[in-house]
Amino acid sequence: MHVPNRLRVLVASPLGHVVAGPLQSALEQAVVTVAITEDEFTRSVAGHVRFDVVVADLIWNRPDPEWCFDGLDVIDALDKHERQAPVILATHGHGLEDDHLDEARLRNEVAAVIEKSDGFATLMSAVHAVAVGQGVAEKPGPPRRTPLYELFAGQRGHTAGRLAGAIASGNASDGASLARAAKVSPNTANKVTSHYLGPLIEERGEQPTSSPLTQAAVYRWCGLHARYLISWCRRHGHSDVLGPMPS
Repeated sequence: MHVPNRLRVLVASPLGHVVAGPLQSALEQAVVTVAITEDEFTRSVAGHVRFDVVVADLIWNRPDPEWCFDGLDVIDALDKHERQAPVILATHGHGLEDDHLDEARLRNEVAAVIEKSDGFATLMSAVHAVAVGQGVAEKPGPPRRTPLYELFAGQRGHTAGRLAGAIASGNASDGASLARAAKVSPNTANKVTSHYLGPLIEERGEQPTSSPLTQAAVYRWCGLHARYLISWCRRHGHSDVLGPMPS
């Protein structure tokens, strides 16, 4: 398979230097750039020539970047700076990534999803394929629930996302504090279970066995999906509901 000369590859990962050396050696004439922080990624992209391939961790494995920057931010930042490029997302293969993966599979910018445990050969194969415009087949997985990415669409969806993000970030413990954190009316906050998040949870089949769905169960659900809820709010103009990031 012929790879274009002077292929430009960006590796966006806290451990990017681990694979950059072998990648550089295997690709010979390629230019491999590493970004291990959000700031480094921005400096590598903004105002520079487009990369041919971007390899990014889906979930970053440092506590701070994990909550403040992830592979979906990489995609959005490429769009923001008008430096769109095909993205290969590398996963750890655990359930905490499911919500992120659900969105990634719907994003046209994602050219491939690979598991880190599959090793360097799989990464190299994916980079080669993407570099010449070929897709990379994903491993088949179990049927997934309706993605939160789709359920948070539209005005009602954005309100649901704001409410969920405020709860997930630990800024709300009851209706009054939820209204303040999400900057909604008390009436809207009081409908978080009946009108906003409750129906969404039931549509995904994630309600507890007890019936009816309680406010406590909704708050627990937000905690279980906190990584994605915080990421979604951050990337959709709702950072104001988050407050301090979890540590």
